[in-house]
Amino acid sequence: MSDGRLQGRVLGFDFGRKRIGVAVGETVTGSARPLAILSARQGAPDWARVTELLDQWRPVALVVGLPVHLDGSEHELTRAARRFGNRLHGRYHLPVFFQDERLTSDEARRTRGEGPIDDLAACLILQDWLASADPTP
Repeated sequence: MSDGRLQGRVLGFDFGRKRIGVAVGETVTGSARPLAILSARQGAPDWARVTELLDQWRPVALVVGLPVHLDGSEHELTRAARRFGNRLHGRYHLPVFFQDERLTSDEARRTRGEGPIDDLAACLILQDWLASADPTP
């Protein structure tokens, strides 16, 4: 019997204008792992690749990192990430949740060091959401 909470796989996204990190997680175990780094042009992803990932993993929901200033105030990239999340919802008709992503890139850089960190940042965002969310549709 379900208690109304989402159960299953979830994809997490670390939105960026040039790259978008993707992670996959599981609501039952609360675990996540880095999955892919997608190229983006001015924040527009390769939608065919996004579709491939959704077809492959069949998530029950999507989580988009919400970049905000350290004081919690929004900025231009916050609005762009919200637009990206709204487009995901419009294209794929899945619930989209936003997760504060403050300092996840810093943590990912400390963990991985040099090279692209977008997928690891997406993983950290998704882990934070899984740990703190009440994923009720």
